[in-house]
Amino acid sequence: MLSFIIFLFLLLVVLGYFIGLYNRMVFLKNNFLRAWANIDVLLKQRHDEIPKLIAACEAYMKFEKSVLENITELRSQAMQAKTVGQKVQLEQALTGALAGLFAVAENYPDLKSNEQFSNLQKRISYLENQIADRREFFNDSATIYNTIITQVPYNLVASTFGFNYQQLFTISEHDKQDVEVKINVP
Repeated sequence: MLSFIIFLFLLLVVLGYFIGLYNRMVFLKNNFLRAWANIDVLLKQRHDEIPKLIAACEAYMKFEKSVLENITELRSQAMQAKTVGQKVQLEQALTGALAGLFAVAENYPDLKSNEQFSNLQKRISYLENQIADRREFFNDSATIYNTIITQVPYNLVASTFGFNYQQLFTISEHDKQDVEVKINVP
């Protein structure tokens, strides 16, 4: 009888331990999902501003139609992405395309002086800065989560209950390159 009680006690301790591991992983997963939700709010705001920016640019940038079409297509794809990984990848491409748009806009003095374009450019730049700040918190949260689910004994619980590795929100190699700005001086 005593051995049964000891066995039952040990079983409860082990079960409690694994429940604790599971709960820790749930907490970390929810933490990085919350961090992504904070970024997603800003991405939605940026997606709402992009059509206005495109409309402001279209009249001036008749010869740069491919730049505007690329941004429009990336925005559409990013809004339809289903997973965090897909969204991260498409949002990185969209960030690069917007940087390219602002670099191309340097060649259009009338566009640069347009108040609507200027306000939208400032608004999108502000959103980009906010996204960068939140990206740091997201990456910290996802890194902690990814580390935990790959450590023993967490990895046993993670593989059993489907806790998967999460992609970080990083900058692509293309976006790390300097943007070439050409200014036409009369």
